[in-house]
This record gives sequence, structure tokens and C-alpha cells, in this order.
Amino acid sequence: MSKTTLPSKEEIIQFETAYPMLLAVLKEIKELSKKKQDGFLNEFKAKAINKILSKFKSILRNEPSVEFLELLDEETLPSNSDAVLVLVQFQSALGQFKTKYQRKEGGMEFDIDFGKMVWNTED
Repeated sequence: MSKTTLPSKEEIIQFETAYPMLLAVLKEIKELSKKKQDGFLNEFKAKAINKILSKFKSILRNEPSVEFLELLDEETLPSNSDAVLVLVQFQSALGQFKTKYQRKEGGMEFDIDFGKMVWNTED
């Protein structure tokens, strides 16, 4: 059994800062994909998205899911639908990360609305 490496507080800060950006970008690219599925991202969008994805790839470096995560190709520029696929893969891997490293603190086990989610970190 391999030892689990907990994320650092700094990684959690980065996660919580960038995750809403990922969700916003995913929503925007999904809309573009609905309008023009085979349309291509421009270089600016690909670079902006990769900046966010690079941060997450670093945070997820010790997770099994990282082997399935690729940045967008900034030279050939992916289609809108390809970008959606990549973003959804990251969203899924990040959901697994949250489930693995968060726990509910406070409240009773049967209380749905009480307690808060806290991160298990190395520091």
C-alpha cells in the first residue's frame, strides 16, 4: 500500500482560488460548444485555460488521475468540444481530490445542514 501524501495548505489555497475559475471557464466553453461545436479556441483562450489547468495538474501530481489529464494544445488549438472534454476531465479529477482530502467537522452525522467541510493537509 502506498503512502498518501496530503496536500499542503498552500495547495488548498490555490485549489480554492482556481476552482471557481475552472467552473466559470467550463460553463463558457460549453456555451461556445453548443453554438459552434467544431469551432476552435483562439490562442488567448487556450493559454488562459492552460494557466488554470497547469495549477491543478501541479496540485494533482501525486493522484492516480493525473495520468489522464492533458493541457490544451496551444499550437494546434483544440475545438470547443475537445476543450470541454479536457475541462470535464479536470473537474472530475478535482471532485475526487475534494472527496479524498475533505472531511465534515462539527454537527451530528445525521445532520445535513450542520458542520463544515475542512481539508486534511500536511501542515
